[in-house]
Amino acid sequence: MAKKLPRQNSLAAWSRLDRAAVGCDACPRLREHCAQVAQEKRRAYLNQKYWGKPLPNFGSPPAELVIVGLAPGAHGANRTGRMFTGDRSGEWLFRALHRAGFASQATWQQRDDGLVLSNCVITNVCRCAPPDNKPTPQEVANCEPFLTQTLELCQPRVILCLGQLAWLAVWRYAASQDWTAGAKRPAFGHGAEAELAGPRWIFASYHPSQQNTFTGRLTEPMFDGVFASVRKLLERSS
Repeated sequence: MAKKLPRQNSLAAWSRLDRAAVGCDACPRLREHCAQVAQEKRRAYLNQKYWGKPLPNFGSPPAELVIVGLAPGAHGANRTGRMFTGDRSGEWLFRALHRAGFASQATWQQRDDGLVLSNCVITNVCRCAPPDNKPTPQEVANCEPFLTQTLELCQPRVILCLGQLAWLAVWRYAASQDWTAGAKRPAFGHGAEAELAGPRWIFASYHPSQQNTFTGRLTEPMFDGVFASVRKLLERSS
């Protein structure tokens, strides 16, 4: 495994990364959409000030677990300014993280709620909320350097991919780092996993979107099971 940066150097680089992400304007369609949503707002949040910009990471390095989602919700993280905060996906994620010991509490509504992650960082394939939650391939590519830098600074032992786009993006990164040794990418599916050089592991889960949770495609026991597997692996290999 690569030699880790001293924590002070790592945190300085982390701060630069977050500033660069928040200030990014590489995708005009996404920037326009985020700004428009922030101006029009949802009726329930008319009195709130929306973030309306690309998101920084949540958590800080080093982190043995990095969770990779797809993109901010238009009226969730695009409103609150924190990954997975303020919508139902975050409710599921932070409850599971709290039960698994990676989060100080299950609160998920706003940036200043006191929630602290432990040995865990949350990031996204795309830092801006896309229309219909569907970024274009070029928008994914434009945001890829931020994911790359996030993983390089965290140097995780486990990467948990929430959804197929995250699975594909993380596997591309792993292949670029020669972690895969030319192995074929496993098919995405809930509970899929792969051990890579390092050793490192990639896990897959269905995204805790309402489309999956309301239909029963993803249940809380299924979600908890993934985090239990991650926790056991980290404890066994520490």
